[in-house]
Amino acid sequence: MEKLNEVELVIITGMSGAGKSVAVQAFEDMDYFCVDNLPPLLLPKFWELMHNSGKNKIAVVMDLRSQDFFGSIDDYIGDLIKQAGLDLTILFLDADDEILVTRYKETRRSHPLAAGKSTYSGIKRERELLAFLKSVSQLVLDTSVLKPKQLREKLMVHFLNGTEAVFNVNVMSFGFKYGIPIDADLVFDVRFLPNPFYDEVMRAQTGLEDNVYNYVMKWPDTEQFLDKLLDLLVYSLPKYKREGKTQLLIAIGCTGGQHRSVSLARYIAQALETNYQTTLTHRDVTKHLHDK
Repeated sequence: MEKLNEVELVIITGMSGAGKSVAVQAFEDMDYFCVDNLPPLLLPKFWELMHNSGKNKIAVVMDLRSQDFFGSIDDYIGDLIKQAGLDLTILFLDADDEILVTRYKETRRSHPLAAGKSTYSGIKRERELLAFLKSVSQLVLDTSVLKPKQLREKLMVHFLNGTEAVFNVNVMSFGFKYGIPIDADLVFDVRFLPNPFYDEVMRAQTGLEDNVYNYVMKWPDTEQFLDKLLDLLVYSLPKYKREGKTQLLIAIGCTGGQHRSVSLARYIAQALETNYQTTLTHRDVTKHLHDK
């Protein structure tokens, strides 16, 4: 949907409880610059700043959390439509009243327009106020029967224009003595492999050096472990991607994060980079230099 020399701006709006939080997360995963709860009053200035910044994919959430939302949104959007070089899409998320009531009950939140009355009365009032905005929206999605994953998929199909969302695989080596990475999705312990630390020549070296790498990789246990691990990853990574994950952190750990984990992380990253956007990081590879 992106056009040459144009800024793509998506305004995410709609009924409270219809999925705007899920939507903005999807746009973040599609590499849009996202802002949640932008007051309409700031829309013209925001557009000017983004236009001058060189960003060409922007998504903003605008809803009744802003006090001036209903009184000014139509005017500001009308002014935006006239802007040259702007590809504007208003995305309106809707759902059946009964579904919205159920969602409010599940979250135990009160509707912002209920004013002490029933949730349904707040929904009814909001629907009346948003009727015009819905009528001028380029894309209206009913999320009544959509799970969050399904809503994400619909948005990605529409806004990625047939291209797939990027799936990033980060392979990280680490040392258990410094703690397991808290954001790791998969953790593998390779402390069962022969340790170069006990060789005086290699003790101060790391798995980034060829002699250490070759030492770690020469053992039958290393070869068998890597065969089984890569078989698991070839099987599971497409399923993580299918479930909507946009990034996966595979952590390979040894005692100090200096020799074995670094060597295996190098091998695994190289094996995966043919089919995935892969990054390789060594969290603890130099920490031995500071240990007493």
